[in-house]
Amino acid sequence: MSATTSSAASGPLSAESGRSPTRAVGLWLLVCCAMVLAMAVIGAITRLTESGLSIMEWAPISGALPPLSQAEWQRLFDLYRQIPEYSQVNAGMSLEEFKTIFWWEYVHRLWGRLIGVVFVLPLAWFWLRGRIERPLRRRLLLALALGGAQGLLGWFMVASGFAERTDVSQYRLTAHLALALLIYGYLFWLALGVLWPRPERSRDGAALPLRRALWVLLALVGITIASGGFVAGLNAGLTYNTFPLMDGDLIPRGYADLSPWIANLFENIAAVQFNHRLLAIATVIFAFVLWGWSLSRDLAPAAQMGFAALALLALIQLALGITTLLLVVPIPLAAVHQAGAVLVLTATLWTLYHLRGRPEAAKR
Repeated sequence: MSATTSSAASGPLSAESGRSPTRAVGLWLLVCCAMVLAMAVIGAITRLTESGLSIMEWAPISGALPPLSQAEWQRLFDLYRQIPEYSQVNAGMSLEEFKTIFWWEYVHRLWGRLIGVVFVLPLAWFWLRGRIERPLRRRLLLALALGGAQGLLGWFMVASGFAERTDVSQYRLTAHLALALLIYGYLFWLALGVLWPRPERSRDGAALPLRRALWVLLALVGITIASGGFVAGLNAGLTYNTFPLMDGDLIPRGYADLSPWIANLFENIAAVQFNHRLLAIATVIFAFVLWGWSLSRDLAPAAQMGFAALALLALIQLALGITTLLLVVPIPLAAVHQAGAVLVLTATLWTLYHLRGRPEAAKR
């Protein structure tokens, strides 16, 4: 088998009929990515405004409509007043104050429904017109299934705050965030395959060690984002609002207070925040090391640009995180920090996709 044939067969979107998916399909996937990014920001604002528990019903169809009468508003408010968040955090809240938090959660859920519509309707149209090749069809159906699972996981997360807690479980919140970014990354990777079909790999293998290192960085980015989910779920950003020390200590006192020890990684505010700081700094250092390494390689321009963007975005994201912490988590800045995490992931995936030997045409 020739190198060209092997590359095509191993690519994510190899076309059985020899006709590549249309550019419109790739642009549609990028629109879906942008909507998932917006969803992550809306979700962050919903959490930061303590709005996530304001809707206590799961109604995927009828829930698309907001309350249309005073009686319906009162019914929903009465439901909210039955949970611990109301009695322990928002006791005495008025109906008008309830409406403020309700609207954020409503917009969050409505945007999720809109993503479903924007994904399903064009998918059906492209499919029926034969614009999507069979390998891509299977991948898009998987994306659809992941989207449905995300909706169920979102409700599972919200339900964790109804009985005894005044907030949702940090475990379920992090799982919800992780699945959202998995969906985003998967759609973005598919879009790359449609818009930039893979060139032939270099025969000298010069980029292979760098690409392996980039896979490690991708894992580090994912772990760092997940650790941020635990920071958010524990409201850990509201304490230790100093940097680089944590209230005067390099390693905070109480880092390992919980037993068993592993519980500190997920339930101890001091440990969770310290670990997130450490992971974020490690991500920035690793990104700059790989950028410097890439400058010594003969890489395609898209890959070289990706390394530069990745390092700079990681540094900006670290600066955003530090500023958010020092200012005790202002909502606009924290929402931008959430978006920054998605952009770092985007740059990592872009670079990983384009990191291969330069096309043969460029070597001649």
